[in-house]
Amino acid sequence: MEPLVGERRRVHLQPIWAHHFSGFTPRRAPPPRPPMPMTLLPARLLHARSKTTAAQHVAARHLDHTFEKLVASSLPLVAASPLLDALRATPEPLALPDLARRLPLRLHRRGPLHFLRLFPRIFDLRPPLPLSLSLTAPAASLLAVASSPDAAARTLHRLLAMSASRSVPLRAVFRVWRELALPDDFEDSVVAQHPHLFRLAPNPAEPRTHVLHLVADPAKEEFTPAVDKNRPEKYAFQLQFPPGFRLTKEYRKKVKDWQLLPYVGPYEVVDRKVGASKRVSKMARRKMEKRAVGIAHEFLSLTVEKMVEVEKFSQFRKWFGIDVNVRDVFLDHPGIFYLSAKGKRHTVFLREGYDRGKLVEPNDVSEARRKLVELMLLRRHGLGNANSNANMSSSASADAKESDADLQELEL
Repeated sequence: MEPLVGERRRVHLQPIWAHHFSGFTPRRAPPPRPPMPMTLLPARLLHARSKTTAAQHVAARHLDHTFEKLVASSLPLVAASPLLDALRATPEPLALPDLARRLPLRLHRRGPLHFLRLFPRIFDLRPPLPLSLSLTAPAASLLAVASSPDAAARTLHRLLAMSASRSVPLRAVFRVWRELALPDDFEDSVVAQHPHLFRLAPNPAEPRTHVLHLVADPAKEEFTPAVDKNRPEKYAFQLQFPPGFRLTKEYRKKVKDWQLLPYVGPYEVVDRKVGASKRVSKMARRKMEKRAVGIAHEFLSLTVEKMVEVEKFSQFRKWFGIDVNVRDVFLDHPGIFYLSAKGKRHTVFLREGYDRGKLVEPNDVSEARRKLVELMLLRRHGLGNANSNANMSSSASADAKESDADLQELEL
């Protein structure tokens, strides 16, 4: 039939190869597939958040270069502390081979003998071979400075009063005797001379160890925490944030609420229910954390230089009744403490005890240690060929190449 006027003739086109296949029909595209159903995950995985490791938490802190310089300057003294204690304990010079067997320390990358040559104002090397070692007269006089027995007894009294059981292990006190400015023979000169305050007894939990008990009457104790001297308001701590620290509006509100939170003081008795559940409320955990801050603040106030290593303070954690991580306590309150990780050790400072890198209330012991650090920082400068009589001559160029990085990798 002829197409109508104006009607376009439909032409059915087929591929040129269609005649090769009989009954060919073009294939239609498949319909789209429905979306795959989402796999149902447990709620604990959906709401889980990434955990921060302890190293990441320390690395994320705000650096305070004033305290970092203080730690860097005291690294040689900290490294030489076991050696200085051994030399103080023996009045006669010690032979280097005997000393190496007693104290197998790696004080320096170039060996312990190179470490001794760096500080001729502290160590005195004497011929003939084998060389003998002793302390110089200025170093011995500075190291002999310590608190009086009565002042040391008051410090130990306050330390034991913070313990829930009014007792601490003797080994923990030995770890911090230098920080508390106790005499090196405090077991005889302080503990034994004050039987009305202290009693030494064997530790039933650990054989061949002792526990130091406080036998004084608690009713006669009237200890005032150091934070009360500069407390801005009730339950609040003095805050000194580091330079450049960002204080957001949310952080300010959080700190203000924490400052008003009531807590139990370091010398107050905490009632602990026997058999109580370990799960506590959020408010109770905040109060526990603030009590831990108060105990750490009081402990640092008892130290001479308002600083201590975190590992040494952790020795008292169980005895002080601290149920939170002490390192997190120091990191979470940068306005009260500062934690330094220099020298492969964590050292915590009390901020209000320092003003522009210097102690607010210096004493004889802190001044003696400051002078000792200054003697070690001088090294061989101004002495020319130090220890030349012991065949230990050194050049100025070798002294100029020394760096503090060689003293930071210590094996104590």
